[in-house]
Amino acid sequence: MEEAEENHIGLEVTNSSRHESKSHRMGLHLLIKMINKSRWKILGLLAIFFVMVWYTVSREESYTRDHPLFLQLKDYFWVKTPSIYELPYGTKGTEEILLRVLAITSYSLPESLQRLKCRRCAVVGNGHRLRNSSMGQTINKYDIVIRLNNAPVHGYEKDVGSKTTMRLFYPESAHFNPKTENDPNTLLVLVAFKPMDFQWVETILHDKKRLRKGFWKQPPLIWDAKPEQVRILNPYFMEITAAKLLHLPVKQLGRLKQKPTTGLVAITLALHFCDVVHIAGFGYPDSANKKQTIHYYEQITVKSMASSGHNVSQEALAIKKMLELGLIKNLTYF
Repeated sequence: MEEAEENHIGLEVTNSSRHESKSHRMGLHLLIKMINKSRWKILGLLAIFFVMVWYTVSREESYTRDHPLFLQLKDYFWVKTPSIYELPYGTKGTEEILLRVLAITSYSLPESLQRLKCRRCAVVGNGHRLRNSSMGQTINKYDIVIRLNNAPVHGYEKDVGSKTTMRLFYPESAHFNPKTENDPNTLLVLVAFKPMDFQWVETILHDKKRLRKGFWKQPPLIWDAKPEQVRILNPYFMEITAAKLLHLPVKQLGRLKQKPTTGLVAITLALHFCDVVHIAGFGYPDSANKKQTIHYYEQITVKSMASSGHNVSQEALAIKKMLELGLIKNLTYF
């Protein structure tokens, strides 16, 4: 009887041990399962974190404020700053004329721009899509408005706004009245493509004999701008636009016919200078559309771009990529 009872107790202990062992195994299995699930969550979070870090670092490497926006005299007078590229990607071979131009122009930024804690910039292109867009009031609300070439403001205020902080131009595109198409303190930023561009600025500001040769289109002979308003864009921004956005071979830049447009250079400049960059009026009509005008203010078609040395299709892809990455935002359709 006692032996049967002991056997019964032993059986209960064994069953209890087995039950506990089974419970432990189930608990361990659930724990491992939870750890595995957590592990994938942790790995996923780590992956997102590293992607964000990579994106932040890569953006900072590409678009920093380490490079001055404009050239200044001391870099060419007191300190030798040899450039490995000729214009428009460097200043090699043009130092003498550049010294004379820098001696009569300026390089500083207005105090009102320097003290901004967050620079919200609008880069306004010259595209046809601005016509009847009613974007004027929106554009005027930005801290900094960057315009291009000879794009008029007067008479188009409802669609393009009236504020102009900087206007990028080159001699052939300087056919605008600096007083009526800009604000009194607008910075007139020369994007130099060739040595003749520096010479044109010198003749205009020093009132010397005008140059009539060396340009693909005759630049203005009278240009009523104040020397203190004129800035010379650092060729670095042309170089980085060609190399990083258009992926042109850096070592062959000087021999390539293709050059970035002033508009794409303006976006690159804004990405280095501004905290927020929005664009408006960028994009060309489809190449098959022969009659659609490309600018909001004049009746020229995409055919005129054929011999311009600009690859507008490649530039459109570059802008779309920046939009997809969230580097810039479009105020108009693209």
